[in-house]
Amino acid sequence: MSQLSVIGLAWLPAAMLVVACGPLRLASPSHMKTETVALLPDSESGVVGRARVSTTAGSAELSAARDSTEVIEGVYQPPGPVTTLGEADVQRLFGDALAALPAPPTRFTLRFRFESDELTDESRALVPVILRAVTEHPVPDVVVVGHTDTTGTTQSNFELGLKRAISVRNLLVGAGLDAGAIEVISHGEKDLLIQTPDETLEPRNRRVEIAVR
Repeated sequence: MSQLSVIGLAWLPAAMLVVACGPLRLASPSHMKTETVALLPDSESGVVGRARVSTTAGSAELSAARDSTEVIEGVYQPPGPVTTLGEADVQRLFGDALAALPAPPTRFTLRFRFESDELTDESRALVPVILRAVTEHPVPDVVVVGHTDTTGTTQSNFELGLKRAISVRNLLVGAGLDAGAIEVISHGEKDLLIQTPDETLEPRNRRVEIAVR
């Protein structure tokens, strides 16, 4: 068997590389198998990373959505030229694998008043919608992440982000959600939605993000 390695380069968080032993085979007496390697966008974010497909004889760089190459098993030669798969080809080669992936989470963003763990009126009105989304999952998994703007110290913002996330968890539990299904995290000021300098008031960064699977 040939030596085939796939090395991710400058991966973004949700980039996906699909490697499959497709139905393609060379029409030759030895029936050597052709493996197709493709770089696909993340199903949730649409982000595409980079990948290098290598054999002992050379390598090919995949850097755009649906870039693909082929490697012939048992033959000392580099991967084939990089080509772009059409959507029909992606479904033909990888449809079963893609269908087996978990569905992307349903996401909600709740916003807070300045230097407070009190939701805005608009965000509080989303709570029933979140609960309905949770009930659509037989075994729900809910992640609640607290965020702040850049006013205050890093430590105080971490604590405020956690306080906001806990307040949302308590709100959901009070509305009937099992506390054991909720994970609480704080990013404080480390994951800004709107990039700002330090000590900048930005209401859009004062938020809790909820992912429901």
